Parts: sequence; structure tokens; C-alpha cells
Amino acid sequence: MAKYRKLGRTSDQRKALIRNQVTALLYNGKIVTTEAKAKEIRKVAEGLIALGVKEKDNFEEVTVTAKVPRKDKDGKRVKEVVDGKKVTVYDEVEKKIKKDLPSRLHARRQMLKVLYPVTSVSAENKGKKKSTKKVDLVAKIFDEIAPKYTGRNGGYTRIVKIGQRKGDGALEVLLELV
Repeated sequence: MAKYRKLGRTSDQRKALIRNQVTALLYNGKIVTTEAKAKEIRKVAEGLIALGVKEKDNFEEVTVTAKVPRKDKDGKRVKEVVDGKKVTVYDEVEKKIKKDLPSRLHARRQMLKVLYPVTSVSAENKGKKKSTKKVDLVAKIFDEIAPKYTGRNGGYTRIVKIGQRKGDGALEVLLELV
């Protein structure tokens, strides 16, 4: 008996498909796919969520001082003339940041091996490159997804059968986070 489904693809195509589907599932919360793909995606996604649940509180808060450029009312940087050159004015600000402990850092890197980078575009700025924002999916797992499943031992996803696809008759399912 095989340990995984081949899904009719070469190994690199299969890994890319699973990574893409897992990223979409964790970003959107649910995806529609075939039953065989869903069962493979579920294995990987549940492993990532379990890692997030285990390491979600494994950090320390540190206060750091950072130099931040001063901005005017339009959001542009304030500049001063010093020795004939325009120089940006900086303010020192104290910030609290989360510093990962070694095991959480390792978990973060394990997740990054699987997840693709995600960029989001707001509906009103569609088609404009400037309005895109990078989404930190690992932070979303640690901060939003993992706290929901703290008391749960596995079973983070649900597969709901939808019916057969019109084109080829493949059984379609809805894979969603519980």
C-alpha cells in the first residue's frame, strides 16, 4: 500500500500542487477540489496547524528602539537641509516586538518550506501593482488559526462531498477549516 496518492503527476508537479492548495486553504479557509487531492492536502495542512498550535505561545516580548522617518500630513517624509544636502528627519520610537524562541523559529521555517508567499489586493485597487500587500501566512497561523484549535487533538479540517464535476465526473469536495 502506498503512503501517498500520486495524483497522476510527476513528483515536482505534485509537490507544487499540494503546496499551492495548502496555501490557498490556509489563506481563504476553504477550497473546492477533488476528493483524492483533498485527502492529500488535508495531511499537510493538519500538520502545519498542529505545529502552529504547539508553538503559538513560544515567544518573548522585547522592547526595542527604532528610527522612524518623520512624515507630514500627506504621508511624505520630512526633509531638512544640512550642509547643502536634503536629509530625512528621523524620530526614535520604542516598539514591542515578538521574538521567537528557537523551537518556534524552527516551526516557522518548517512552515515556510511548504507555504507559498501570498499577496493580497483590495477590491477597489484591482489591477494596480502599488496597492498589493504581502500577507504573512505563518503569522496568520500562529495568531488567528492556532488559538481556535488549542484544546483540540487533530481534526482541524472537514471534507464535505459536493457531487460530481460536470466535465469529467470526478467527485468534488469542499475542504474547509473546522
